[in-house]
Amino acid sequence: MTGRSGRHGDTRSAGLLARISLARDSLAGQVFSLQALIVLLLITAAALALVFQARHDSEKDARNRSLAAAEAFAHAPGLPAALASADPTAELQPLADGARKASGLDFIAVMTPDGIRYTDARTDLIGKRATGDLARAAAGHPFTEVFRGAPSDAVRAVVPVRDARGKVVGLVSTGIEVTNVGQTVQGQLPLLIAAAVAALLLGTAGAALVSGRLRRQTRGLGAGELARMNEHHEAVLHAVREGVLIVGGDHRLLLANDEARRLLDLPPDAEQRHVGELGLDPGTAELLLSGRVATDEVHLAGDRLLAVNVRPTEPFAGRPSGSVMTLRDTTELAALSGRAEVARERLQLLYDAGVRIGTTLDVARTAEELSDVAVPRFADFVTVELLEPVLRGEEPSPVAGMHTRMRRAAMTGVRADQPLQPVGDTIVFAVPDAPMAEALDAGRAVLAADLNAARGWRAADSDGTRVALEYGFHSLISVPLQARGVVLGMANFWRAADTPEAFDEEDLSFAEELAARAAVSIDNARRYTREHATAVTLQRSLLPRVLPDVSAVETAFRYLPAKAGVGGDWFDVIPLPGARVALVVGDVVGHGVHAAATMGRLRTAVHNFSTLDMPPDELLGHLDELIDRIDQMEGGAAAEGTDADEELGQVAEEATGITGATCLYAVYDPVSGQCVMASAGHPGPALVHPDGRVEFLQLPTGLPLGVGGMPFEAARLALPEGSRLVLFTDGLLEDRDRDFDAGLELLGRTLARPERSPEQACADVLAAMLFPAPSDDIALLIAETRRLDPHLIAEWEVPDDPSAVSRVRRTAAAQLEAWGLEDLSFTAELVLSELITNAIRYGGEPIRVRLLNDRNLICEVSDASSTSPHLRYAATTDEGGRGLFLVAQYAERWGTRYTERGKVIWAELSPASGAEQAQPFELDLDALGDADW
Repeated sequence: MTGRSGRHGDTRSAGLLARISLARDSLAGQVFSLQALIVLLLITAAALALVFQARHDSEKDARNRSLAAAEAFAHAPGLPAALASADPTAELQPLADGARKASGLDFIAVMTPDGIRYTDARTDLIGKRATGDLARAAAGHPFTEVFRGAPSDAVRAVVPVRDARGKVVGLVSTGIEVTNVGQTVQGQLPLLIAAAVAALLLGTAGAALVSGRLRRQTRGLGAGELARMNEHHEAVLHAVREGVLIVGGDHRLLLANDEARRLLDLPPDAEQRHVGELGLDPGTAELLLSGRVATDEVHLAGDRLLAVNVRPTEPFAGRPSGSVMTLRDTTELAALSGRAEVARERLQLLYDAGVRIGTTLDVARTAEELSDVAVPRFADFVTVELLEPVLRGEEPSPVAGMHTRMRRAAMTGVRADQPLQPVGDTIVFAVPDAPMAEALDAGRAVLAADLNAARGWRAADSDGTRVALEYGFHSLISVPLQARGVVLGMANFWRAADTPEAFDEEDLSFAEELAARAAVSIDNARRYTREHATAVTLQRSLLPRVLPDVSAVETAFRYLPAKAGVGGDWFDVIPLPGARVALVVGDVVGHGVHAAATMGRLRTAVHNFSTLDMPPDELLGHLDELIDRIDQMEGGAAAEGTDADEELGQVAEEATGITGATCLYAVYDPVSGQCVMASAGHPGPALVHPDGRVEFLQLPTGLPLGVGGMPFEAARLALPEGSRLVLFTDGLLEDRDRDFDAGLELLGRTLARPERSPEQACADVLAAMLFPAPSDDIALLIAETRRLDPHLIAEWEVPDDPSAVSRVRRTAAAQLEAWGLEDLSFTAELVLSELITNAIRYGGEPIRVRLLNDRNLICEVSDASSTSPHLRYAATTDEGGRGLFLVAQYAERWGTRYTERGKVIWAELSPASGAEQAQPFELDLDALGDADW
């Protein structure tokens, strides 16, 4: 059950609201709103006019009443005598109050000619001057006015009082306050408002009746909908290229558009006539009279075949249902359907060509894609020949006769047993009137619709063409492949017995369009091949070809350029003094020749900074400053070179700065087993422990090179002997189908097999992680650490006493004899004497000597001073200055590196040159040690 306020009531309310909303949007609703607004405006204007008129009448009545009272009081007998009395106020105030109350005025004031009050309704104003302009009354002229001012706003009249001689002896002012005048108008407002509301209701009711009538006539449609209905009606009648008939329930024609009149040849007065009287085909007339539904039924109309569709109309206002018939001329459609289908297939083929040709930047593969696309939908066989320079990625030569010899790059056919020359053969276009030669000479496609009549083609190879004709080849289109006005090759489209129809002129234009698209892709592949080969050659020349053989680590590496373009990844292994080694890997943003050249610059800079034997964090700091300086200089140069020629300008635009390059620099010491490394935005290395456990080192995060603003931090860790450091670039880990974290997990599983050599580990890593077509360069460096045998290390403390030099020298000679390096004894003693003497004289304690028996004998002398000696050439008259010169002469290499508490001066002596450097005579090493540096 539902109550008064239940569901039914809610439904009725909702329906009412919906009708009101629809009425507001309909044309009838808009007319009602406009009428109601006009009625409201008219009634409001009338009410305001009545209010203003009532106010004007009230004010006029107040003026008249004030003037009449003032005139009567001013001409009252005895008033001039009272004004001349000793106390006019006492005599006139009672008279004025009585007259004011009798007349209903708000005040009656008697004043002197200059405005001093004798009487007033407010006794506190007696004796005071009245405000306002009283000059006219003092001059004998009465007047009325609306006074604004103290003591109150009022409608007042001022009349002069004359004596018997006519002289003005006083003034009488009477009036009604403005607020009291307004009360008269307010008293009339209820009547005015009631009249206005009644008029508004009557006007609204009239507008509602009119709009209701209009809504029924327009069925609640809006103005825009009615306009669209009219546009649709006109379009159906005159513009639609499909016949439309509307038949009523009484089978009389209600509407026929122009196309229906043309197709059915209807008479001009066909509307409102019975269907049987229109002269229609009996089948068509029977269909309309039956009222059944029809879909694409074919009916005859004269010499036309019409596709007929019939649907019933919905009944309205109690009228029976009619029907709507639509007609299409299938005679014309049948004529166009064949050509439309061919055009659709050609468009689809061009679309497929755009998608399938040029998927790779490989010249031969692009030629194969052209032949694959055209067979079998356009031709039975397709051959593509390219110039030799194009296949190599070079620019075709403009030498005369260059285009007469090409190499077949691709061939596709509906059958494999065909008589054409295979891929790889050289094709010669020697006969000038052959279709291929004509196409190359004219620079456009040439059609040979009947190969039996193509004498030039048959003369080129009589035996081969005879076999081709016997096979069934009968039609040919030859199209030169051109891009940027340069001939790259030739595409030949053949039809054989599988397609009896020969090529025609429409096929000729399509073949040109297809070949033009393929030529652009071939030229792009050729240019990419050239640039890629140049970049790869440059990069290979800048990367290390062979890693140095060092005792500290056993290394293996892999480098693979990206298929889409050579990048700027690099790696390096740099021997350092003290049997140490530096391991480097980096990545330059971008691809192409510029990235490869930038990589070479960075690698050279790292080599130069490493000769200074800096800690990794300091080296990256200097490299960051260098890159920032290079970018600034190149940016300024590019700005100054805006007037350069166009080609150089394009190169400058393509080149980008070095900012954003990453680098990881690690230094391993085989003596202590310590490794110090720092990163500039590069992923940390993987550490493979001897037991196979893999750990990805988390280094202090540093910004990429060139960004600046933050110092780099170094991390130090002890590496057990036999552990491996794996340095890599992000191209090894991530690609379109794999993110960085997934790559790390896969790399960890691949490295967790310690029994392999570094070379085998590199091969296994690439086999497990290499993408089919990597989008970025891949650099991988694996270094297995070694430790220097403690028996090959000798260290001594040196006291700060020159006499200790000889003792250290003898001890060192004994150690060399124990190592079997007697041939180096003299040279080592000489070098140690000079270095220890220098440390005692100019350095500070503690002073230490260390000998390392590595591939070379390394002599190191360390002290607490940060001053470094410099090589100089002593004059013949100098008593000293030759010590460091002798060290440089006898040592393979020498140098200085700084530590946290001083410096180390080192020299390397080669065992192979020990015998050659032995002196044939005895030198006093003690005396030589006294020589000044």
